[in-house]
Amino acid sequence: MTSNPTQHQQQHQPQHAADAASAHHTHLPHHEGRHEGRHEGERAPRHEGPEAHSPWLSRRTLVLVVGALLLQLGFVAGYVGAFHDPTPHEVSIAVAGTGADQVAAALDAIDGDPLDATTYDTAAEARAAVKDGTVSAALVLRPGQDTDLLVVASGGGSSLVTAVETVIDGAEAQQGRTVTVSDVVPISDGDARGLSGFYLALGWVVGGYLVASLVGIADGSRARGRRHAAVRLAVLVPYSLLAGFGGAFLVSEHVLDVWSGHLLPLGLVGSLTVMAVAAVTLTLQALLGTLGIGAAIALFVILGNPSAGGAYQQQLLPAFYRVIGPWLPNGAATTLVRDTVYFDGPLGGTGNGVGLLVLAGWLVVGAVGSVLLVSRPAAPAAPASASER
Repeated sequence: MTSNPTQHQQQHQPQHAADAASAHHTHLPHHEGRHEGRHEGERAPRHEGPEAHSPWLSRRTLVLVVGALLLQLGFVAGYVGAFHDPTPHEVSIAVAGTGADQVAAALDAIDGDPLDATTYDTAAEARAAVKDGTVSAALVLRPGQDTDLLVVASGGGSSLVTAVETVIDGAEAQQGRTVTVSDVVPISDGDARGLSGFYLALGWVVGGYLVASLVGIADGSRARGRRHAAVRLAVLVPYSLLAGFGGAFLVSEHVLDVWSGHLLPLGLVGSLTVMAVAAVTLTLQALLGTLGIGAAIALFVILGNPSAGGAYQQQLLPAFYRVIGPWLPNGAATTLVRDTVYFDGPLGGTGNGVGLLVLAGWLVVGAVGSVLLVSRPAAPAAPASASER
């Protein structure tokens, strides 16, 4: 059979047309993508700012570097400023015995006001005041002897006891007399120099701002709404309980044997401390972003630790640290630990339970702040108008 040339040509025309259309189709997207845009669903190239390829540090990085420098300088200034010259300031002391009024007046008149003397009717009352933490020391006069009695409580701070002994020794020497020392609240065998309470409180504080910092880094500086803020706070509750009671258990007779018989009150104090510090740190991050972590370090490390009354009790510190110390979580927790293990418990002793109110106040401020300072959801985009379409 012979083929028809016209029919053969018609059969090949659709194929040539399809090839041409295909070539044209594959060429147009390349041409349009270069000049006019991309198809729907195709990812647009990432447009980076001039800082992306700059050899210099970003402004944010420079701010963080400067912040680190300020924290480091603050650390040196804070610790050295607080500890370089410990001097007693109005340390409470009871005076009992014949001639107590004259001796108390003489002690109050010492240059620099190192002591704040109060007279007691009997030696027993003065001794009891030292034992329950009402006063830091007591001077019991013995007119018929050459030696008076100085009653102290080293559990309230060995540095403070040493400072009081130095002042009283000087005052007695001017009268040609000496003193013997009676320690009615001695430091426990496992608590070298009485610093364990401070380090326990320090561990709780570090645990509080550390966990809150990690939450902010991993989950965002601000909560995504108030419900999310409440969830973040709720997660911190079991953590605080574990951290508080964990620290109390470590210093108990079951592990380190620093003290015995105080697991429950110490655990509760520790849990409250951790939760309060964590909540405040969340609020600082909500206010300042990443810089909030630096603010927490400045508050709890640079200011809180030197003023807490650890190595040197608050009565030995400069005025600034004496004022802020009792009102920061570090100082409140340190005092509560000492009152719990050496005096009449967290509701008595040298602080009379004020530390509990201080910690509760920080917790309320931190919790309320972290709930109020939340990210607002983005407003929905307005529908396009007819002219924009």
